[in-house]
Amino acid sequence: MTDRTTQHATFAIERTYTASPRQVFAAWAEPAAKRHWFAEGDGFTEVQHALDFRVGGTETCSGREPKGRLFANETVYHDIVEDHRIIFSYRMAIDDAPISVSLATVTLAPVDGGTHLTFIEQSVFLEGGDGPQMREGGWTWLLDRLGTALSAEQPKL
Repeated sequence: MTDRTTQHATFAIERTYTASPRQVFAAWAEPAAKRHWFAEGDGFTEVQHALDFRVGGTETCSGREPKGRLFANETVYHDIVEDHRIIFSYRMAIDDAPISVSLATVTLAPVDGGTHLTFIEQSVFLEGGDGPQMREGGWTWLLDRLGTALSAEQPKL
């Protein structure tokens, strides 16, 4: 019999970008922009991404890592305030086995010369899934990729 375990965690990550709140929000809301920084990770193949960015809308993303495992997430958007806030929940799986369920909040605040982003996630990890440290590391990497994508955009609004 498989042990049925859960581990709960909450973490926060903050970033300041030189892009406007409108640009940062668009990077989450526009399918091509989101796919670029979120779905197209180094070494991942067979990438699939679909985004319906609206309250009640969904996002699905999957890709095969270099070791061959298929990572997938299914997201539902619960609250969206243009240029200010995004609240979503998502379920992650590896090779169709669920590893976690999370609630995430992204807030955007204008600051001198750009935008301050705060990302807060509350998660439950199942049967020893990836765990809090790996998840926070994953989002740290993704938010850094977002910063790189934003710095490449021209012109700044």
